[in-house]
Amino acid sequence: MKKILLAALAVFALNAMAADDGATLFKKCAGCHGANAQKKALGRSEVINTWKSDKIMSALLGYKAGTFGGAMKGIMKGQTASLTKEQIKTLANYIPTLKK
Repeated sequence: MKKILLAALAVFALNAMAADDGATLFKKCAGCHGANAQKKALGRSEVINTWKSDKIMSALLGYKAGTFGGAMKGIMKGQTASLTKEQIKTLANYIPTLKK
């Protein structure tokens, strides 16, 4: 029984670590922003791979709080609702690396 519990905890820990990886987190964003964050989401946003990390962090925290955004505010509030501050920081650091 102890081995089963330890194995389950190990799998849970690995899944949690993978969920905090920038590439894994960004998969949720890529549908609208493009694989390299090179698209204007739904033709309405700016290209976000040109933004610096602090601007991305501020925007994502603002979307989550409902205090940032224009046309995309409603969509992005929903997209950021389940993200932790640490996950937002991870995304903010990852997205600028996607410049091609």
